[in-house]
Amino acid sequence: MASLVLLGSVAVSSAHADDGIFDEMRFGLTAPIESGKHHESGVFPSFTVFFDPLGAGRAGTLAEKILRPRIHAGASVATSSNGINQIYGGLSWDADITERFFVELGAGGTIHDGDLEDDGSDGPKLGCRVLFREYAAAGYRFDANWNLSATIEHNSHANLCDGPNGGLTRAGLMLGYTF
Repeated sequence: MASLVLLGSVAVSSAHADDGIFDEMRFGLTAPIESGKHHESGVFPSFTVFFDPLGAGRAGTLAEKILRPRIHAGASVATSSNGINQIYGGLSWDADITERFFVELGAGGTIHDGDLEDDGSDGPKLGCRVLFREYAAAGYRFDANWNLSATIEHNSHANLCDGPNGGLTRAGLMLGYTF
C-alpha cells in the first residue's frame, strides 16, 4: 500500500516538476463585519498562497473540479488590541462565470491567538485554539495574471468545543497574482 502511495506521489510530482511551487498569491485587507464588546475591531492585512498539486487548473468537468481542489495556506495580522492573528489552510474550489468573472469557495481550519474564555475583556471569546474556517469570494480577472476578489470568511468551532463560540466574521478585498 505504501508503495502505491509513493508511486502516486512521484507521478504527481514529476507531472508538475516544471510547474512553479505556487499557483497564485493574494494580498489584501479584511475587516470585521460584526460590532460590539465581543467582536474584533481594526483591519487585518492578509496573505494567502494557493497550490495546485491535484491539477484543478486542468479539470474539465464539474466532477473533476470537485475532486481536484486547490490547496491554500495563509495568515492575517491584527492591527488592534482586541484583534485576532491567524494562520490558516484548507481546500479551495473555483468556478468561472465568464472569462473574467469567477466565484470561489474554501473550507479548512485556522489557529489563532485570541481569548478562549470570557474574562471580561473586549474582543471575541472563541473557546478553542483551532477553529473551522470557511470563505467565499467573487472576483474579476484583469488579465491572465492579475485579479481582484471580494471575500467573506467565517471562523468558529461549530459548538464542538466547550466554552464560548463567538466566532470571527470578516469581509475584504484581495489582489491576486496567478503564475
